[in-house]
Amino acid sequence: MEDFGLVLNYVAYLLPAIVVAIIAYYFFKGHIANEEGRRRYLIQKEVENKIIPVRLQAYERITLFMERIDPNKLLIRVKPFSDETDEYENHLIKNIEQEFEHNITQQIYISPECWNLVNAAKNATIHIIRQAAMHEKNNDADAMREYLLRNFMEEITPSQKALAYIKKEVGELF
Repeated sequence: MEDFGLVLNYVAYLLPAIVVAIIAYYFFKGHIANEEGRRRYLIQKEVENKIIPVRLQAYERITLFMERIDPNKLLIRVKPFSDETDEYENHLIKNIEQEFEHNITQQIYISPECWNLVNAAKNATIHIIRQAAMHEKNNDADAMREYLLRNFMEEITPSQKALAYIKKEVGELF
C-alpha cells in the first residue's frame, strides 16, 4: 500500500509537468509554423518586388512586338522594294520572324496562355500575308499591300486581339 502511495505521489508531481510540456510543445509548434510562414511571405514579397519590373518590361516588349507586326503598321513601315509579290511576301514574313526571334526570350516572364496567344497572332498574321499574296498573284507588290490595308481598315487584326489579352493580363498583376 505504501508503494502505491509513493507511485501516486510521483504521478501527482509528474502530471502537471507532462501537461505543461504538451502545452509548450503545441505552442512552440504553432509559433515555429507562424514564423516560417512569415519568412516565406517576406521572401515572396522581396522576389515580387524584383520580378514585377522585369515582367512588366517583358509585357512592354511583347506589346511592341504585337504593334510592329500588326498588318496596318507593318505594311506602312515595310515598303516593297520590288514589284514582285513573292519577294514582298517573303520580306514581310522575314521581318515578322526577325521581330519574333528578337523577343522570344520574353516567354519566360509572361504566362503560357499569353505566349500562346502571341504566337498564334504571329502565325495568323503570316497566314493572312500568304493568303493576300495568293489572292494578288497576278498583280504587283503595291496591289497586295493595298489589298491588305483595305481589308484591315475595318477588321480587328490578330495583333489587336492579342494586345487586348496582354492588357488584361497586365491589369491582373496589380
